[in-house]
Amino acid sequence: MKIDNLRRRVPVRACVTLCLAVELATPAAATNGYIANGYGGGSKGMAGAGVAVPTGVLGLAQNPAMGNKIGNSAGFCLTTFAPDRGFTVDGAGGLQTGTQKSKNDIFFIPCGGANFRLSDRAALGLFMFGNGGMNTEYDTNVFVPGYGPAGTAPLGVNLEQAFFSANLSYQVNDKLAVGFSPIYALQRFSATGFENFTGFSADPANMTNNGDDWSSGFGFNLGVLYEPNAQWSFGAAYRSRMQMEEFDKYSGLFAEQGGFDVPAVATIGAAYRPPNTPRLTLTAGAQRIFYGDIKALANSSTSLAAPFGADDGPGFGWKDVDVLRVAAIYQANPRLTLRGGLSYATEFTDGENALLNIVAPATPQWHASVGASYKLDDHWGITASYTHAFENSVRGTNPALAPTQPVKIRMRQDELAIGMTYRW
Repeated sequence: MKIDNLRRRVPVRACVTLCLAVELATPAAATNGYIANGYGGGSKGMAGAGVAVPTGVLGLAQNPAMGNKIGNSAGFCLTTFAPDRGFTVDGAGGLQTGTQKSKNDIFFIPCGGANFRLSDRAALGLFMFGNGGMNTEYDTNVFVPGYGPAGTAPLGVNLEQAFFSANLSYQVNDKLAVGFSPIYALQRFSATGFENFTGFSADPANMTNNGDDWSSGFGFNLGVLYEPNAQWSFGAAYRSRMQMEEFDKYSGLFAEQGGFDVPAVATIGAAYRPPNTPRLTLTAGAQRIFYGDIKALANSSTSLAAPFGADDGPGFGWKDVDVLRVAAIYQANPRLTLRGGLSYATEFTDGENALLNIVAPATPQWHASVGASYKLDDHWGITASYTHAFENSVRGTNPALAPTQPVKIRMRQDELAIGMTYRW
């Protein structure tokens, strides 16, 4: 069931203001699709791994069962995110040919929270983080003049998502821990430059250039951690689909009259500590992001049989994305911990859907990360990580919108995350 009329309530308006203050200009960090590849410096230093090993307070976003492993601690982080994205159009037809690069190359993304031991078995965490997003802004509208004279510049979208979560972890016995996190989600969206498609919309007045629209909703995260012995640990987590309000100002753009729920995410992983090398931890995991369940993303744009905004209206042709990760942690000395990791994600869409994805070119598949943590004293520490998402492209022609003009979309990303931790 959708959550109705929440944005008209005063408490939600207050949360929106808080979200703007702490999540300003947040198109997510290094991403798989539009969802961040890890949360917090510890996880980011391992290319998003962390479901089977503790990575700090923000690691609770990946596995809520980690609260007792983390103990009494607080963490605050800032990520500098630098995406480079654009597209190229060739051939003869209605699209303007040439290569375009999106503006807005630097974003600053905060996160933070705290975890408290309630007893020998229970812990409570409170934290917030940027779940994901996407930003594009092109000075030239590729759909003008071939698709009509009405399209304005810039052409692009801006999507920002922030999650606020409470987390309860419980140590069932010395081998098994479980965790549960209710999540309050906020997202902001705007789109510009789609005027020439209003004739194909079920709600032309609510398709483009309507400023920011807000959507809020709820979901949950479940986690489990199993440690059968000193060498092995196994983790798994399932984050539910976030049932979100519709974007009313863009009910003529997104399928299901502006519906834009956040997809479910399932993760599983293992970690191994070689008995002869106790300072080393090796970990690996697999994750599925269920983009295919969200019609606004999953519906294909290769046919205009139904108008934009209708239940079966055009979308972006996104598929479920599977992510594989391998990483290592090395305790160099009592103060210094080193990390590194590599992740691979399956392709988010195919060439026939490349055209509309010029505003959402979520093409990166490979991420490589390094990171480190250093204890300044018994309480304070610093964590840093660097991630590079290697450039990747998708190329194809759209049979409904541009059958004679190949479109290539591309993106690469760099991010630097730094944070402070405090333990007591």
